[in-house]
Parts: sequence; structure tokens; C-alpha cells
Amino acid sequence: MLHHKRICVVLPAYNAERTLKRTLDDVPADVVDDILLVDDASTDRTATLSRTLGLTTIVHERNRGYGANQKTCYAVALERGADIVVMVHPDYQYDPRLVTPMASMIASGVYDVVLGSRILGRGARRGGMPLYKYIANRVLSLLQNLLLGEKLSEYHTGYRAFSRDVLARLPLHRNSDDFVFDNQMLAQALYFGFRIGEVSCPTRYDQDSSSINFARSCRYGLGVLLTSVRYRLARLGWARPEIFAPL
Repeated sequence: MLHHKRICVVLPAYNAERTLKRTLDDVPADVVDDILLVDDASTDRTATLSRTLGLTTIVHERNRGYGANQKTCYAVALERGADIVVMVHPDYQYDPRLVTPMASMIASGVYDVVLGSRILGRGARRGGMPLYKYIANRVLSLLQNLLLGEKLSEYHTGYRAFSRDVLARLPLHRNSDDFVFDNQMLAQALYFGFRIGEVSCPTRYDQDSSSINFARSCRYGLGVLLTSVRYRLARLGWARPEIFAPL
């Protein structure tokens, strides 16, 4: 706990057997009260290993997508009494030791959402992020900052922490079940007035790091831009996208 807030780490997993134990070993046990893994129909032994390690484990019977995995993660975390939920990818791309400062920024009441940014501190390229991904990240983030009127260093990190209030109030069920869910969720958080902070996060790109192919990356990029345009139209009162309608 931090400031009497119950901390839950959620692990949205797909074929993470090789890296799960290493990720779990670096999760700060002195702060985290609960760890939940949702396995999106992996073809390896992720779920079996997760149960062996003593984690609460939920398995999707079919592969439903990254966004759908997160929807399950957050719903179950709230059911289990979480006050702060930190999403950690079990592929060990992000450093789990940052759970403590990220959760602390929310527990102290300073922010409602905290992102682990790979761009702050030059961690992305030093950690092996491919050049084309880095350039795409910077271009998309620039366009999003212009459309959303913000100054975040990046919108595409998978390392995120949320207060209970954020997860309870956002209409997450209206978002995509695919990767663009991440961006829709951030746009919703900004639209409904939640405070977003960032911490510098080193990243690791190796053979076990999860990634999407070029075609899906292009679809993701288009989805990101569409989400940002819808946000701007909603702000101007020219459209009423469903994802920005209150619950």
C-alpha cells in the first residue's frame, strides 16, 4: 500500500512464458498488494506458469485482442478492491521497479494517470527501439499534442498507472478491442479532465519483446489520428463521438 491505497498490478499477457518470471521478480513486493494476469489465449504455458507462481490468473477462451485484455484486467482489478492499478507488460520491455514511483504519484493525489515514457531521458533508442518506430512515435505524438492541446512526450507507451476513479468513470467498454484502445483511453482521460503525469522509463527491445508488424502498425497509426480528430471535433462541439459520451 501507499498512503493507505491498495495497489494492484495487472499483466495483460500473450505468450509471455519466457519472460513472466523475470518480470514478476522485479515487481516491488513491499508496495504491491495484488497481482493479476489475464492470458489472451496464449499458445504457450503462460497461464500454467502464472498459476504456479501464485498469481490470480484469468484466461480468455479465444484471442480477443490487446484492448479486450485490458478491459478484463481493469474490471477484475476494480472488483478486487484496487485503488490504484498499474499495467505492466510481462514481456519485460518496461522496468517493473518503476511501479513504486508511478503509483506514488497517484496515491499522493498529484495525478490521476501516470505514464512510463520511453522518450523522456532518451531511453527508447538506447533500449533498442527500431528507428522507424521511434520516428513514427515522435510524429504521431507531435500531431496528437496539436490536436489534443497537450504536451505529453509520448502517447504510445504500454506502461501506465490509473486511479480507481479513472477506471470507474471512463467508458472503456466503448473502445476498440485492438491496440488503438491505449490511445482511446488516454484521449478519454484528457477529455474528462483527468490529470496525466509522466516518468522517464528505460525500455528493452529484444527477441522476447512483444511487437506488432508493419501492416498493423499502419492501422494503429491511422486509428490514433482518427481518435485525435474525433477528440478535437468533440471539443469544438462539432461531433459527439460515442467514446467521449459520459457513462
